[in-house]
Amino acid sequence: MTTDNARPTPPVTSASIIVLTLARKVENELSAALAPLDLTIARLGLLGHISSLPGVSFSELARMSGTSVQSVHNGVKALVSAELVQDLTARAGSASTIELTAKGKRLLAEARTAVSTVDSQLFGPESDPILRQVGAAILAVFAEM
Repeated sequence: MTTDNARPTPPVTSASIIVLTLARKVENELSAALAPLDLTIARLGLLGHISSLPGVSFSELARMSGTSVQSVHNGVKALVSAELVQDLTARAGSASTIELTAKGKRLLAEARTAVSTVDSQLFGPESDPILRQVGAAILAVFAEM
């Protein structure tokens, strides 16, 4: 089934299926844009959370990421090894205080540029009109929060 402009229509009129299909497209584009920076979407998420809340704990990161504390420990360990974040306390039994290093701040700035490029490609003025509407609607809804 197609529309007048020859664009295939979704086989199902389910908001869930449409959002999942769009999410997969965004994920693929974003993953490709982050790959040259040696970043994954998950690592970008951790960097973003740590940047927005310097001194954040592992438990807080897990809550914000919707993942386990163990997964966050592994992710932060990889970021520490890459010299992108530092744990200012890093002692067993004490609360951690995690923040970005200068290298992590530079990488996050580059990643934000990559995200902006993907946003523009998928939802910007030259994109599919339907995707432009979806992007505008998403931004409008979250601007109200």
